[in-house]
Amino acid sequence: MEEYIECLCQEIEEVGQGINLDVENKICEETEISTIYIGGGTPSYIKEKYIAQIMQTIYDNYIIEKNTEITIEINPGTVNEEKIKKYKELGINRLSIGVQSTKNKLLNMLGRIHTYEEFTNTFDLARKAGFDNINIDFMIGLPNQTMEDIEDILTETKKLNPEHISIYSLILEDGTPMSKMVENKELYIPNDDLERNMYWRIKGGLEELGYIHYEISNFAKPGMESKHNSDCWEQKEYMGFGAAAHSYIDNARFSNIDSIEEYIKNYKEDKIENNFIFHEKQNLEAKMKEYMILGLRKITGIDCSKFENNFSKDVFEVFSKEIEKLIKEELIEIDDGYIKLSDRGIDLANIVWEEFV
Repeated sequence: MEEYIECLCQEIEEVGQGINLDVENKICEETEISTIYIGGGTPSYIKEKYIAQIMQTIYDNYIIEKNTEITIEINPGTVNEEKIKKYKELGINRLSIGVQSTKNKLLNMLGRIHTYEEFTNTFDLARKAGFDNINIDFMIGLPNQTMEDIEDILTETKKLNPEHISIYSLILEDGTPMSKMVENKELYIPNDDLERNMYWRIKGGLEELGYIHYEISNFAKPGMESKHNSDCWEQKEYMGFGAAAHSYIDNARFSNIDSIEEYIKNYKEDKIENNFIFHEKQNLEAKMKEYMILGLRKITGIDCSKFENNFSKDVFEVFSKEIEKLIKEELIEIDDGYIKLSDRGIDLANIVWEEFV
């Protein structure tokens, strides 16, 4: 763990100093940071001294904007009052808590190490420490989940009043224990109609509670939308550090290798270039297609004038066939200069996005 943090901080420092690692356009001289996101796993599992080491390395090597949004993902069962207080002291100002369900039987089935009561205790500790920007992750479409469970999510949300809610549908991965249990009819996942009913009930219930549905899976109190994720959906550049992290700089996409052991070994043996995997250098066509996919995740959709400003092209000329087809299938609609998903399109979003792959 300690070796990994040392290598991670070395990577953060080298990129911050503008060192050219000579890996397929991996050059970053931009050091002014508007958002920081510590996630992609369970960063709250490690000791707070390591998070402090990471944050100090960032502060030492980058210009941090005054109102930078700094998020850390935490899981109940991996934090205590001391850890949460330390996060606040380090300048972290947003928490994302993976609770997934209000029902202990569902949490146990998912293999989570916490109970719902431990989550509410964690939430209370965060409020006590002064966190006024908290996201909660919930899942729908879980095996044996009912509409009553969805109503319970809404009841608990009203009680806790978090600033942000993320709602994700369960995706079964081939070969996983849960997938095998579903195949063997030991578990039953809700059918598509029930899963969609869950989604629309959550959407309506959260909107009644004052949340704005601003992205297909995300809801926020006014002004509390995730800046980090919103910037990604706007196709803005970002730098990823550590094993399996992805980056998008100068129209190039690249990532780090997945293996923590290999990642550390390459730093020790001064073979840092072996940590990087180049994926693509986008041309104009690829960038415009991706802009459409990302933009159609947002509930407001794509601002047609912004598309033209970014690419010096009319979106209706570039994607005339795709737009015509999707309008005909009632999957998108045009509204006051925006192209956005229809209600039917929200349910069948993957079909919409595939048109621009």
